[in-house]
Amino acid sequence: MTTNAGSELGTVTTRVPARLDRLPWSRFHWRIVIGLGTVWILDGLEVTIVGAVASRMTEPGSGIHLTSANIGVAAAIYVAGACFGALFFGHLTDRFGRKKLFMVTLGIYVVATVATAFAREPWYLYLARFVTGMGIGGEYAAINSAIDELIPARNRGQVDLTINGSYWAGAAVGSLAALLLLNTAIFPSDLGWRLAFGIGGVLGIAIMLVRRSVPESPRWLFIHGREEEAERIVDEIEAEVREEIGQELPEPGPPITVRQRKVIPFTEIARVAMKRYPRRALLGLALFIGQAFLYNAIVFDLGTLLHRFFGVGSGSVPYFMTIFAVANFLGPLLLGRLFDTVGRKPMITATCLGSAAIAVVLAVLLRNGSLTAWWFFLLVSATFFVASAGASSAYLTVSEVFPMETRALSISLFFAIGTAVGGITGPLLFGNFIHSGNSHLVALGFVIGAAAMAVGGVAEIFLGVRAEQQSLENIAKPLTAEEAEADARHEPSPQAVREETCPPEISRAAHERDRRIAARGARRTQRRHAGAQRFRPGPGNGSAFYSPGMVGTASTVSRNAAMADQSLDNEIEQVSQALADHGPTRREELEHTVAGRTWGPGRFRRALREAVRESRAESRPDDVYAPSNSHTQER
Repeated sequence: MTTNAGSELGTVTTRVPARLDRLPWSRFHWRIVIGLGTVWILDGLEVTIVGAVASRMTEPGSGIHLTSANIGVAAAIYVAGACFGALFFGHLTDRFGRKKLFMVTLGIYVVATVATAFAREPWYLYLARFVTGMGIGGEYAAINSAIDELIPARNRGQVDLTINGSYWAGAAVGSLAALLLLNTAIFPSDLGWRLAFGIGGVLGIAIMLVRRSVPESPRWLFIHGREEEAERIVDEIEAEVREEIGQELPEPGPPITVRQRKVIPFTEIARVAMKRYPRRALLGLALFIGQAFLYNAIVFDLGTLLHRFFGVGSGSVPYFMTIFAVANFLGPLLLGRLFDTVGRKPMITATCLGSAAIAVVLAVLLRNGSLTAWWFFLLVSATFFVASAGASSAYLTVSEVFPMETRALSISLFFAIGTAVGGITGPLLFGNFIHSGNSHLVALGFVIGAAAMAVGGVAEIFLGVRAEQQSLENIAKPLTAEEAEADARHEPSPQAVREETCPPEISRAAHERDRRIAARGARRTQRRHAGAQRFRPGPGNGSAFYSPGMVGTASTVSRNAAMADQSLDNEIEQVSQALADHGPTRREELEHTVAGRTWGPGRFRRALREAVRESRAESRPDDVYAPSNSHTQER
């Protein structure tokens, strides 16, 4: 490696990204999900605690004097703190690494949320909420970046959306805890809500213990001149996974060559986002502003809205908040896979525009006075069931569509700007609308929120990026990456070299594989465009016109898709061969025979389904599969 003066260290060729992306799902990945993804549970806990206990805090004898307008101000200040923390800690995350910052930001959160429990004056509450927001905002950047860089590409979309949707698992926990803590038969009215804020601190400490075993992102390490440490960490991860699955790992994909730097200047990062990718920048802003307005406006103020307009007692509000949280959690959990299969663009568009439509219906009925408490609540829950997946996809989109070096700061930048526009104005506006007691103004607030979400959906139609099942380096090449391709005028392509030196029998096998993949792609395209079938889950951006030359060429996106198709073909071959060798086999036994669990979540099911479609296998009653008669005769 050649070392240069200044901030640049030199150039290194590495397979670290390919090695991480080809790993099967394992206990290591579950540690990442638990140790890092649980931050969203904390955020949901924070927001829902405020929503659940807000009406109690406005009552006499609570130990603090607040109005519904003060609750809106506290919510806006919390969001402002999150915006500041996202920008400040996001820059430090890209500068000093993911692990250092996600430990620091979690510590800040723990201290500040416990401090909130001691609030007796509005100014103290505002200060504590601002610092709490700073910690959570910093977590957003560090955590999303680390998760995206450690989770394999084939699983990243569903994992991202499910983790972001776990916000509502935290919300449900907070609501259930509030049921107990707001019970005046157990806790005095000036104590229960204070204990509610302490729950987050306890969970934060537990999460901090798990995070100690999470490594620094190898992708961040090699880009900042620490390639030996990156290689060592990946070696350790591979050794752990290899021991768990009991077999050798598949060969990784092609390497990437990068020019290393210790520091990526802030000006360069901003220039990349706004000049090199202006359409993606506008898309990120539209998605973040829409979800920030709707979510922060409604969630923070839902408790006071139910209490003021529908007569729901403060002790009963947590029941509604629990159901509301479950509906929101089920949204990304049930719809998340479609973002990887149907595709990012159709799903983000559908969830944004769909939630906006339901919100408009709710606003009209609210203005007409046609809603009971339960009907109002059911419409709100339906709106957010759809909106929750769309809102989570804002974080997913921004974390995917910008280069590796700018990833954390991109999340921070768009979160901060989008949330400053929508997340601060939303709670302030709704808090004052609720305080006015005018249902027409509250209905207007829902219409404004619907419009904000609709803008995000329209932006996705025209500016969206098809990022499903693609490597992060393929979606947006790192700033320091250099093309490692032969000069077409002087050197033969790697594909041509392989064809000249490849033995005839291997060439024939490769040709047969390519024929199967091409036929499979054509059938996939036909199914995708056949009436209602186009709306069913399936590969969203598969390679319909597969070419053998895609592997090993300069087209990195095509190369990634081609390798994914080759992996699927290999898995179908293993299923077909196992059935030919063992005869009719129960599904569980077949999965064990081919070690299907090591392929990753859902991959064995997909390979088995494709084998049946291609008449390579036959489905029988009692979950038994057998070799296809036609395929047996061919053999």
